[in-house]
Amino acid sequence: MTETIAVVPGDGIGREVTPAAREVLAAVDPDFEFETAEAGDEVAEETGEPLPDATRDLVASADATLFGAAGETAADVILPLRRAVESFANVRPVRAYPGTDALHPDTDLVFVRENTEGVYAGHETEIAPGVTTLTRVVTEAASEEIARYGFEYAADREKSVTIAHKANVMRTTDGLFLETAEAVADEFDVPYDDALMDALAMHLVQRPEEYDVVVCPNLAGDVLSDLAAGLVGGLGLLPSANVGPERGVFEPVHGTAPDIAGDGVANPSAAMLSAALLLEYLGHDRAGERVRSAVEQTLSTGPHTPDLGGSATTRDVTDAVLASLADSEK
Repeated sequence: MTETIAVVPGDGIGREVTPAAREVLAAVDPDFEFETAEAGDEVAEETGEPLPDATRDLVASADATLFGAAGETAADVILPLRRAVESFANVRPVRAYPGTDALHPDTDLVFVRENTEGVYAGHETEIAPGVTTLTRVVTEAASEEIARYGFEYAADREKSVTIAHKANVMRTTDGLFLETAEAVADEFDVPYDDALMDALAMHLVQRPEEYDVVVCPNLAGDVLSDLAAGLVGGLGLLPSANVGPERGVFEPVHGTAPDIAGDGVANPSAAMLSAALLLEYLGHDRAGERVRSAVEQTLSTGPHTPDLGGSATTRDVTDAVLASLADSEK
């Protein structure tokens, strides 16, 4: 059966790296049907809407979406796209790749972040001049769903789980998150522990190799995954998946990089690694591993874009990855 992939390049270098990732997807599965749509700052300037209804509808109906990046309108784009696929989990692998200047070369962990509530639920109020409030929402249902996904993810890969929380201070909200996650843990033969999120931040900097899968509330997952990115060279090489029950949105986490947008030197590795996550989400595990291996080989041997100390273009790197994929078929 033909699967439809929505391609939403967005702004900045998203318009350069997303087509490169699309080429990689087409190389491993020529039966994919691609449909391109617009979102972000440029379309907002033209139409007044950063996320046109047609784009939202396409993402809601496609089997999976490959997204690039959005600029100033990012919150008006990615949050509705996550809702369009009913995304409950944001999955961010953080790995030190060969050929990169990683502070901790042994880093290889995955953040499984709750994607619907917490302080990002959007309940902010000004109750008086100069006085504002933010309501943090934590439910048993969402906590159970993200914990179950995290433990299933770890069980499939024979990994351990760390539950991040701050239940010593946020006793009701994070207390519920921790209690619910521990109840889910009892259903799995998976080693696990829990960690206060601030102490975990310090331990990640000191010894990230001790962690496998970290299950987090929304804000903690956002902050901790970006912190861990610094251990492997920054956000420029990191993929992510916004996972829903039937669909997902897959995107690099590096943003629009306006300083190099249009120069043709953006590193497409994170977008391609996001494509690997997309393939695995759709059940094409072998194809996903081929893409990941081809990207890793290119990172190891070159060519390298300027962010990695080289002088290669986006096209050069894309051609190298495609060549590696072709070799893996022989």
